[in-house]
Amino acid sequence: MSVPFGIAQTGKAFRNEVTPRNFTFRSREFEQMEIEFFCHPDEAKGWYTFWRDWRMSWWQSLGLDSDNLILREHDRDELAHYAKEGAGTSDIEYKFPFTAPGYGELEGIADRTNFDLKQHQEHAKKKMEYHDTTRGEPLPNGQPKGEWYLPHVIEPSAGLDRGVLAVLCEAFTPDPERASGVYMKFHPRLAPIKAAVFPLVKKDGMPEIAESLYHTLRKRFGHLGTIEYDEKQSIGKRYARMDEAGCPFCFTIDSDTLGDNTVTVRHRDTLDQERIAIDQVADFLAGKLGV
Repeated sequence: MSVPFGIAQTGKAFRNEVTPRNFTFRSREFEQMEIEFFCHPDEAKGWYTFWRDWRMSWWQSLGLDSDNLILREHDRDELAHYAKEGAGTSDIEYKFPFTAPGYGELEGIADRTNFDLKQHQEHAKKKMEYHDTTRGEPLPNGQPKGEWYLPHVIEPSAGLDRGVLAVLCEAFTPDPERASGVYMKFHPRLAPIKAAVFPLVKKDGMPEIAESLYHTLRKRFGHLGTIEYDEKQSIGKRYARMDEAGCPFCFTIDSDTLGDNTVTVRHRDTLDQERIAIDQVADFLAGKLGV
């Protein structure tokens, strides 16, 4: 690999000094996502800005796009011991119900300079410098002389458990006007149930058409999440069940389907309903899921 490059991992981490509290927000054992991104010292500031902004936009792309999510640069008195003048550190924070009106840390992004590699080099007695053949003064043949340096590390580090908890908190939406009283406003990419297929009634060939559509969607999208099929109770109660589960789209087969091959699409968030051709349902769902 040539610099710049990054290594990403997800794994188990531990705290040894805490009293567990606030659900999964602070526990002794948790899942952590982390990137170690190595770059030239002169480019560290630019790469820090890139990762800080990109990580913020990533959380927003998963549905955490309200005022509950903020990006906060550390004050000078908060900087870690390895931070020097110009080395940035910031936190992405979410306003959890148990931290409101304050915020709780979701992810930290830090320019760790060359502190880590310098420590390895000092204590392991092994040279950790990188030889960059694309840098240095030009030689008589026009090729760069090369440069030895200790790469700087930009480290985004996020709590996976906290991320899941934030998504659940953000999605929970009370609505007394609905039969369910509440719905889970999951981003379609994160919704456990991607879509539901309903026959309006259990007769007149509607269940057969609905089952065919269900199997088509399950074959194409089943690896992303559940495709639900339900024919029990009234259509209103079925919609309510899917609202509580956070299913973003329901496709209903009704008497009009028998005549014009269209289905009703119900949108969870707006409650809007529209008609689309049954052979366009799969592409419609693919567009909403971004696949």
